[in-house]
Amino acid sequence: MKCGIEIHQRLDTGKLFCRCPSSLCEGEEPDLRVKRNLRASKSEVGEIDRAAFLEQEKLLDFEYEFFNKCCCLVELDEEPPHDINPDALKLALGICQQLNMHVVDEAHVMRKIIVDGSNVSGFQRTCLLAIGGHIETSEGKVGIGTIAIEEESAGILDGEEGVKRYRLDRLGIPLIELATEPDIKSPEHCREVAEKIGMILRATGKAARGLGTIRQDINVSIPEGARVEIKGVQDLKSIPLIVETEVKRQEALVLLLGKLKGVKPEENPKEADLTKVFAQTSSALIRRGIGAGHSIMGMLLKGNAGLLATELQPGRRYGTELSDYAKTAGVKGIIHSDEDLSKYKIGTAEADAVRKSLGAKEDDAFVLVVAPEGTARMALARVATRAVMREVPGETRKANQDGTTSYMRPLPGRARMYPETDIPVLELGESLLEDSRKYTGEGLEAKEEKLASLLNPQMAKRMLKSRNLGVFEELVEMGVEPMLAASTLEDTLVALRRGGVEISDIRGTMEELFSYYLKGSFAKSAIIEILPALMQGKKVPEILDERQLHKISGGELAKLLEEHKGNMGELMRNYRLRVDAKEVQELLAKRV
Repeated sequence: MKCGIEIHQRLDTGKLFCRCPSSLCEGEEPDLRVKRNLRASKSEVGEIDRAAFLEQEKLLDFEYEFFNKCCCLVELDEEPPHDINPDALKLALGICQQLNMHVVDEAHVMRKIIVDGSNVSGFQRTCLLAIGGHIETSEGKVGIGTIAIEEESAGILDGEEGVKRYRLDRLGIPLIELATEPDIKSPEHCREVAEKIGMILRATGKAARGLGTIRQDINVSIPEGARVEIKGVQDLKSIPLIVETEVKRQEALVLLLGKLKGVKPEENPKEADLTKVFAQTSSALIRRGIGAGHSIMGMLLKGNAGLLATELQPGRRYGTELSDYAKTAGVKGIIHSDEDLSKYKIGTAEADAVRKSLGAKEDDAFVLVVAPEGTARMALARVATRAVMREVPGETRKANQDGTTSYMRPLPGRARMYPETDIPVLELGESLLEDSRKYTGEGLEAKEEKLASLLNPQMAKRMLKSRNLGVFEELVEMGVEPMLAASTLEDTLVALRRGGVEISDIRGTMEELFSYYLKGSFAKSAIIEILPALMQGKKVPEILDERQLHKISGGELAKLLEEHKGNMGELMRNYRLRVDAKEVQELLAKRV
């Protein structure tokens, strides 16, 4: 097995080629909706990228939701891009240096052709920054081939026949794109590499956090197989299963190809309009199609009888792979002869009539598509493209939640890229690299050592992986005790969330809360009582007055201790939210 990984990490620095914030407008109504069509253009080498061409063939309309607070004319492709975001550039260059990369002397922004609608312009801007780095892992060094900085795509919404919808709040947020060499040795090693790189990126404190802000694309191949790129892996835990499943899929395809050795691939498999065959059908699926004016198109696959049922992944067969290819033409799927046709209410007589119309022999299979005639013919052409292959195809696939993958498109080729003429060449001199090192911070190893000196081993490990690491560092800088800051962020907030209290602005809320704590306004035990009230829009002084949570300290606490005859347990039971246990212990020690 050969395996490498590409990591895409969103940066929290503002958008890359305009000055809009890198925040999302989730749950908000758009201020504008626009509709566009896209077409693939030729690259500087005079070719059209095959993946882009297949997307263009779908003839889709694209509708985009625009938000005034986080979008501008750059996202709509109605204004040229601005200069590259300096903070995003410095952060990316700092990460390059932490990963032992060779930073290029000049950075050239390129256009990467993408016409699936996820970029209004029909291309994504990307810029190579560094090559030739590495990280240390339990299995030895893993090379980092390249690091680039590029634009995030638009967020996809729902769609309908002929239309795809996107949100433009996400479009243009900076992404670090990091690609390893194929040095990964096993499925578990792949997870380790992804986790370590993710931690290096998050240790900067400037990487975006939350679902979807980091994605892994995994490249896998085996001897006699091909490089397959698996897109959109978000959960680290799923990585070993996805890698293992892809290896088994390619192994199964190699065995399948062995069975097809004696079957000569047909350039133009026979197809026919079989609508009349199903004129009196009991199949509800086919009746609905005929009622909608669709055709029932069929195609012969010579020598494929029994092979379409070959399992390649759990719950997914060779016929499923052919169906995935057909779906790229806009159909919902295919029906094939290796299935149990009775589940579609297709009778034996109808199946025999299909075989007769296509001239099928005993060892031949057939495929049916129900769709408008033009769409059906295109779908069958895509099936034929896959069926005549006599090698494991290199392709781009989508990660599914169950660890399997589905075909998306061919791997892109050299015709995908051409220079961006609206942005000048960037000189990456030593002065900029020095600023980048300072901006990015101390790096993962130094951060691990620092946390180990501030927290116990268990909490240090949790904090290093926490999305609240940056907030923790700010609180400690304010003067908050490290363990109190960490336990509030990692334990108290989780307890409140389970109780239905969600804190949206964690950084702002923590700063307000602990600014009063450091003044001695309340005891640390009162924090879990104060936070829910803060979420109701109240201020800390108001909460302390309403709930009588003002801290008892100094002479007043000493007096209370006298009244309780030095009984700390009784005092804490009566005033647990208003006194600090450590201060009580210190007063008791003085009494002795």
